Amino acid sequence: MPVTYHRDGAVGIITIANPPVNAMSHAVREGLATAIDAFAGDDHALSAVLLCDGRTWVAGADISEFGKPPVEPYLPDLINRLEAVKKPVVAAIHGTALGGGLELALGAHARIAAPQARMGLPEVTLGLLPGAGGTQRLPRLTGLAPALDMVSSARQVAAPEALDLGLIDRLSQGDLTADAMEFARELAGTAPRRTGDLPAPANDPALVEQIKTKLARKVPGQVAQARAIDAVVQGLDLPFAQGLAQERDKFQELMQTPQRAAMIHAFFSERAVAQLPEIAGVTPRAIDRIGVIGGGTMGAGIAVSALLSGLDVTLVERDDAAAEKAAAGVAKMLEGSVKRGKLKADKRDAILSGRFRAAGDYAALSQADLMIEAVFEKMEVKEDVFTRLDAIAKPGAILATNTSYLDVNRIAAVTGRPQDVIGLHFFSPAHVMRLLEVVVADRTAPDVTATGFALARKLKKIAVRAGVCDGFIGNRILSHYRAAADAMVLDGASPYQIDRALTDFGFAMGPYAVSDLAGLDIGYFTRQRKAADRHPRDRVPVFADRLYEQGHLGRKSGQGYYIYDEGSPNGRQDPALEDLLAEVRADLGITPRDFTDAEITARYMAAMVNESARVVQDGTALRPLDVDVVLLNGYGFPRWRGGPLHWADRQGLAGIVADIEGFAETDDHYWQVAPLLRDLAQRGGSFAELNEGKPA
Repeated sequence: MPVTYHRDGAVGIITIANPPVNAMSHAVREGLATAIDAFAGDDHALSAVLLCDGRTWVAGADISEFGKPPVEPYLPDLINRLEAVKKPVVAAIHGTALGGGLELALGAHARIAAPQARMGLPEVTLGLLPGAGGTQRLPRLTGLAPALDMVSSARQVAAPEALDLGLIDRLSQGDLTADAMEFARELAGTAPRRTGDLPAPANDPALVEQIKTKLARKVPGQVAQARAIDAVVQGLDLPFAQGLAQERDKFQELMQTPQRAAMIHAFFSERAVAQLPEIAGVTPRAIDRIGVIGGGTMGAGIAVSALLSGLDVTLVERDDAAAEKAAAGVAKMLEGSVKRGKLKADKRDAILSGRFRAAGDYAALSQADLMIEAVFEKMEVKEDVFTRLDAIAKPGAILATNTSYLDVNRIAAVTGRPQDVIGLHFFSPAHVMRLLEVVVADRTAPDVTATGFALARKLKKIAVRAGVCDGFIGNRILSHYRAAADAMVLDGASPYQIDRALTDFGFAMGPYAVSDLAGLDIGYFTRQRKAADRHPRDRVPVFADRLYEQGHLGRKSGQGYYIYDEGSPNGRQDPALEDLLAEVRADLGITPRDFTDAEITARYMAAMVNESARVVQDGTALRPLDVDVVLLNGYGFPRWRGGPLHWADRQGLAGIVADIEGFAETDDHYWQVAPLLRDLAQRGGSFAELNEGKPA
């Protein structure tokens, strides 16, 4: 039984047991309804405690029920039923109380929490708002400002802060169940304090406007946050029951929005990417000791990510002096975690003195279980590194390359153990970015692939399987849509207009601001590497090469497409760029033309979708959802649009094909419809059906 009721003396005990996270499934809701009625009808029970077994309180809805028609008892009705009980009920919270779980606790008459417990309302991350009373009960306990913050930000509140806010009544000082029972005994025989009966706080229009303005900058284009605020504010002047009704109406409206569908798609896709037949039932290799080769920004970030996850790390550089410098870089990154409150200073010190070392000799890696190379992106350099690793690595050690583009099969071929070689493509900064492309080479052993995914879980990253090709999934698609942007600049568009149009679409940054962040030297060297194989009709972004030749490398040099200085740390437009562009266009014989923001977005997205279709068709990505997860987590694609292939389905594939055919009238070399995209469009299919395993 997922919910049980029994009594200890005069205290009734309702226990939810639905592992692993006590999700609010239909069976749990039914069980709670029965248990609430049992307590209400138990004349010997004068109060009750509501508990959860296991490691957490109710951590939200049952995701297996997402997208299905709701079944009674509905959660809002159940919570109202709990609140209406005429005897006090104490919620005993541990672990995380999230979404409907926190709303359930708000329906109780008192709340006590373990000191490590955390509480939050994350519905906006799914394009929704709290729909079971959260927007109405929370402000009655915490006041207006904290409630608006919690419902619009999805921020989790630690138990001590929850106590200060009035969200809970007590912190447990020892055994949570014993303390909750004692609290219930104190309340026995008293009238229950119903949150819904408390007065609502006064409205503060200036505060509301300030928060909405901040949200418009932070989450542009998203609707759920503003609707959640509206639900709180509009309920302030209504009787409680009417406040609940308008909250539910807004919740149901959001359930029908494309944004909700997109964010649910993203949610499930991030869980599906690790479900691979090739590693089903395969046991990963044991990984305790990590080696990192290369102590630059990427290598140091990988080392920090591993250290923060409890792994032992040895970082190797070319000599002792470089190793010392790399160690300082790792220490600086960890200090940043301390300053942000993510790591305690004493734990930082313990990491640096106990689980981290830097060395100038590859021999220091002889006992490493897995080694990750993060050196200069040049094949000859990486081949030399892997030859040296092959000579010193112990049997069964995994040799991983962090290459962004290069052929993992060729790298594996220089070793005597190609079955142990894999690509682990981290994204910078590696200790922050969640995406990890696991690049499976032709001879990579299944347990090595399984270990890559296990490592990602250990590092709290989202792993996506990728096949071997130039750029794998993300950078291969990036090179294609970036070429579309560069062609528009050659033809007359401003890089600044392109950046603006795409941030208006929802991207975190435009492509030229991203170039400045990564460094214009990265793109330059990539173009040089590919120059020998370039097709005569490929359009080369000469302006980007000119900027590199002038020493304008982006943020690292203080100037790229934008200028970065003390007055403009985030960049300002460079008035000299237009003269450079005019000169390049004249040299190429191009008469510039104007572009609308709509055309910029249409071309950029058509290029992205078209190459994504090719990536799926040739098996570099297993499913469309793998592409969506990569672009969402590594390339700033707006989450509320669900990923490029989810977006394409929503837009209509036939329309995208028509766009590409129109663009091909002036450039039929670049603009060629991917066969998979054309096939799906012609037969009325969708990328989503390929996620479900249906034939193309």
